[in-house]
Amino acid sequence: MSVSRFARRIASPKKAITTVAMAAATAGLVLTAAPAQAATTNSSAQAKAIAHKMIPNAAQYNAFSRIVEHESGWDVNATNSSSGAYGLVQALPGSKMASAGSDWKTNAKTQIKWGLDYMNSRYGSPTAAWAFWQANGWY
Repeated sequence: MSVSRFARRIASPKKAITTVAMAAATAGLVLTAAPAQAATTNSSAQAKAIAHKMIPNAAQYNAFSRIVEHESGWDVNATNSSSGAYGLVQALPGSKMASAGSDWKTNAKTQIKWGLDYMNSRYGSPTAAWAFWQANGWY
């Protein structure tokens, strides 16, 4: 195979992708790109939906939500500039959340899991953590 013929083959991946997409569409299929798990950054709406699934009890969810709203505004990437606390639940240091998953920097589910474990182990529940937060302005 000559170099120019080889280069032409590589230089047209767009045409190959278009051909595959057209064939899939003809067959009634939809092609989508799946995001890498480690690159997940959840919006606040997505984070809230994840928390709802993980915390089915309304009172516990509401308490957890109030803390997260005060601490990070449901921003997975929230960072406190003075202390360095990080994430939805403002873990200090943020790397503590690695115990819940290696994707702790960007994954709301991992941060929520760690936050729930923290609230349950330190205070007994999210409602007890919220009561402490109300009395002290932190938890």
